[in-house]
Amino acid sequence: MAPPSAGRPPVFGPVIDDMTRCAHYRGPTDIIAIRFACCGHYYPCHRCHEVSAGHPAAQWAPEQHDTRAILCGACGHELTISEYFAVTACPRCTALFNERCALHREHYFQIGTGAGS
Repeated sequence: MAPPSAGRPPVFGPVIDDMTRCAHYRGPTDIIAIRFACCGHYYPCHRCHEVSAGHPAAQWAPEQHDTRAILCGACGHELTISEYFAVTACPRCTALFNERCALHREHYFQIGTGAGS
């Protein structure tokens, strides 16, 4: 677990820096952590949760997409899932997010009907 920075929630798993990069995804724009619906803890990615949590992951349902579940590793701003789906950078600090993360949404979010589909 990475120690929380001033006022930020802790990020669990094999975190390698204070911008929430991990052993699995550590590119310049890999700077978000996702709060998992199953446990309420932030992890940098689904693989970190898989190796560290000790339980299966659960996805956020479409009706929960107004939940603050995305943490910007650059500034600590928490976005709702719907907000995150609508941006490519943090609305507070403008740090770019990895747009390829959308390829892994099914690990975190139920997609289909409702917000974010």
